[in-house]
Amino acid sequence: MTCSVYIATSLDGYIARSDGDISWLHRPEYSASPMKGVQYTDFIRTIDTIVMGRNTFEKVLTFEPWPYAGTPLVVLSDSAVSIPRHLTDHVRVMAGEPTTVVNALAAEGKQHLYIDGGVTIQRFFSAGLIDDITITVIPVVLGDGIPLFASGIPEAQLTLTGCDASDNGFVQVRYTL
Repeated sequence: MTCSVYIATSLDGYIARSDGDISWLHRPEYSASPMKGVQYTDFIRTIDTIVMGRNTFEKVLTFEPWPYAGTPLVVLSDSAVSIPRHLTDHVRVMAGEPTTVVNALAAEGKQHLYIDGGVTIQRFFSAGLIDDITITVIPVVLGDGIPLFASGIPEAQLTLTGCDASDNGFVQVRYTL
């Protein structure tokens, strides 16, 4: 089983503003030049299941169109989660520690998980389950927000597997653990 992270951060390490807003990721000037590095569409083709927390799921529900058509999605939550009727065949809820979730999905034959959402990434990272991480640094300083890595994350050695800079100022780094 492989667990991968593919995420964007501000230069100061935030994945969203404190209120969860990510509009800073979609500024028109960012699409003025092609992105270098691993493209999201190429990455998502390698994934057989997406695992994210409830807060990230609720944010993704606001996206039009639904960005994960054809890819099963697991929402991690210990409480009830409302899944829209049109997604009930593709989205399910699981509870449990990251190792338990990974083992259950592996038993179903899943091979490559996309781990998404700040707390979920931190929990899987702390459990030693993340195999590779792709971070695209966006040229903006937010000053405050939801960090990719919060205090208390264990120290880990990473190996750089790639780095690309795009003309729009994005820098994408790829690591294995």
